[in-house]
Amino acid sequence: MKKIGIVGGGQLGKMMILDAKRLDYYFVIVDPTEHCPAHGIADEHIVAGFEDVAAIKAMAEKVDVVTYEFEHISLEALQQLEAKGHKVYPSSETLSHIQNKLEQKKWLRDHGIPVPAFLEIPDREALSKAHEVFGYPMMLKTCTGGYDGKGNALIREAGDEEEAYQALGGGSLPLMVEECIPFEKEVSVLACRSTNGEVAVFPVAENVHKNSILDETTVPADILDSTAGEAWEVARACTKAVNAYGMLCVELFVTKDGHVLVNELAPRPHNSGHYTIEGCYTSQYENHIRAILGLPLGNTQLIRPSAMKNLIGDHSGPAELTGVEEAYHNPNVKLHIYGKETVSPGRKMGHITATGSTIEEALKEVRQAHACIRF
Repeated sequence: MKKIGIVGGGQLGKMMILDAKRLDYYFVIVDPTEHCPAHGIADEHIVAGFEDVAAIKAMAEKVDVVTYEFEHISLEALQQLEAKGHKVYPSSETLSHIQNKLEQKKWLRDHGIPVPAFLEIPDREALSKAHEVFGYPMMLKTCTGGYDGKGNALIREAGDEEEAYQALGGGSLPLMVEECIPFEKEVSVLACRSTNGEVAVFPVAENVHKNSILDETTVPADILDSTAGEAWEVARACTKAVNAYGMLCVELFVTKDGHVLVNELAPRPHNSGHYTIEGCYTSQYENHIRAILGLPLGNTQLIRPSAMKNLIGDHSGPAELTGVEEAYHNPNVKLHIYGKETVSPGRKMGHITATGSTIEEALKEVRQAHACIRF
């Protein structure tokens, strides 16, 4: 029996385990939350923080391969595991190129991959001069730790710099500025590379965000064939540039002239790939497990047009779910509830997917079901 360790026990880890349990694999997770989403289906749960090197080492001793479900973890722990001969995918090398957004952009740029213009902000004085390079608006970002809009502050006009600077730690965190791209669409491509060398790429997904959090994904993306081809090409190039194994999500801006720029990389399954569970022959979660075990990858083709809508918290309190029966009056929708014990504004609590004869049909169905669900 193969044994797999996951740093993180959130919804992505849970969905990895759900797909892999068909092959009776054994899972050990490390997560600081006792009743995290993956707790109930993991074979072992080490309750410890994501920076707890000792706990991650203890997990690695129990398994054949180690992976992770998000990137804000101890790079040092992964390096130490590899030094002792443990298999870690994606590797510490891959994470080192991605974990810091400034270094990520530098690495991609140096490998000829199109990215927005950016600038390191070592201090407040550098920020005050950034408009000389980018004009307004421009985006201030923390180089580490940001997700779902956290770690971003838009500087719309002159005078907004101080508020943005203070909002992102007032210099306590490393910062960078990026040009604001007047994009037509936001899309993503999921690429997967097995340790046997095989690479598979999923269809281009179109994403709509609200308050910087992914709200809806539709597949296939409504873009030119030439743009889709370029997106696939860039995703393959990113996989090679960061030497990624397992899933790599490449988030992209589509510019007005139909070209793409890389926004961010995520070395793991991704929220915008939830649709693959019902929409593709092989989900991103199954292919991630196949890849890190060196197995042949599954078919990534889309079965039917697909839509996904996130269930996002809008208040704080216990997560008491209602509306399932009403949502299931539409037999085509699938509910995925993550099992988080509390709800809070902006927290991802679950998602809804549907497939249809058209994107519009699938999107209508997930929106109708979404209107029924409450936490």
